[in-house]
Amino acid sequence: MRDNALGVYISIPFCRSKCTYCNFASGVYPASEHARYIDRLIGDLAGAGKWASRTGVDLPRTVDTVYLGGGTPTLLAPELIARLFGALRSEFDLEADAEITVECAPGQLAEETLAAMVAAGANRVSLGVQSFIDREAHESGRLHGRAIVMEDLRRLRTAGIDNLNVDLIAGLAGQTFASWDESLAALVESGTPHASVYMLEVDEDSRLGREMLSGGARYHAGLVPEDDAIARMYETALKRLGAAGLAQYEISNFGRHGFASRHNLRYWERRPYLGLGLDASSMLRDAGLRDAGEDAGYVLRSKTTDELKAYLDASEPAETAWLSPDRQHEEAWFLGLRLNAGVDVASLEREFGRTRVDAAMEVVERLVEDELLASGGRTVRLTERGRLLSNDVFQEFLGLVADDDAVGMGR
Repeated sequence: MRDNALGVYISIPFCRSKCTYCNFASGVYPASEHARYIDRLIGDLAGAGKWASRTGVDLPRTVDTVYLGGGTPTLLAPELIARLFGALRSEFDLEADAEITVECAPGQLAEETLAAMVAAGANRVSLGVQSFIDREAHESGRLHGRAIVMEDLRRLRTAGIDNLNVDLIAGLAGQTFASWDESLAALVESGTPHASVYMLEVDEDSRLGREMLSGGARYHAGLVPEDDAIARMYETALKRLGAAGLAQYEISNFGRHGFASRHNLRYWERRPYLGLGLDASSMLRDAGLRDAGEDAGYVLRSKTTDELKAYLDASEPAETAWLSPDRQHEEAWFLGLRLNAGVDVASLEREFGRTRVDAAMEVVERLVEDELLASGGRTVRLTERGRLLSNDVFQEFLGLVADDDAVGMGR
């Protein structure tokens, strides 16, 4: 992955049904909205260069990763997929070996859609399976069963897409240790070279979260496993997937050699990306100070609205903020620690200076004593216990330096 290349994330927020645990900016919208949404995305692609110039950020033209997330991008009509990728290729230079990922919901991939994806250059697919146990999948709002998942994997391979990911969630309502073991066994049996395993985090804005707060029974909130049980399921996944050759490289991600998600790695390695569509985020560097030495300037983070009507009517990102070097240094710790490779201290000293890193190392020493971090040589990593308590660890790296002008609209 090149340092001077861009990643492009495109949000497609359309779903056939809404999962009980989901709080993403996605929903069930009429198909009539799809074409209007793609028109807006194409307009954003055409205007990206002018927006970057006006804002003062460096927007590389070369793209080496593309990710269509959602929602369920495969609900788009084939001609809309073709139009979207046509616009992307007209505004940016996609590398010949660019990783192009499309998220799919099992059972929602028509033959014509699959053909359109392949024609557009898609070479990686992420399947939102969540559970291979039919009852668990259905009760969480998924519309598929195990047989459908296996058939979709076969179809994707037949179409020439072998770079496949399967998502699983530990902690679904009604999930047991036995059913979790069965899901893990089915994942290994499927032969997919990449897996993402998430511990259920119930958001109060999801249907399941609202039910848990109110004590309702419609979405089986009372059957959600306790936090300790979910942590044990996650630990089981580490062992089972590792033994099957799917090595953990990030808190939630596992892959065979050469199959790590190149697009997602850019988030954790703080490489530039442009987010388009509903509730999409961007991270781009200051064009004027990119090569300015130790303090290589500010970084712009922007985010679009999470309301579909507002997005379709808007002309600029809903949120835009510049991050100072102090805040970038904090991000380097809590993003870098997500990776099993950990944080290279010498690299941070070169980028941010020893004074900033020394302040962080005081935190590191304390967390090493608490057995949440391990420090070997000049590399700092999360321990197994630290991964289970990662959010608490990351919180310790916020506010390392008092910087009143760290985040704002200007400098």
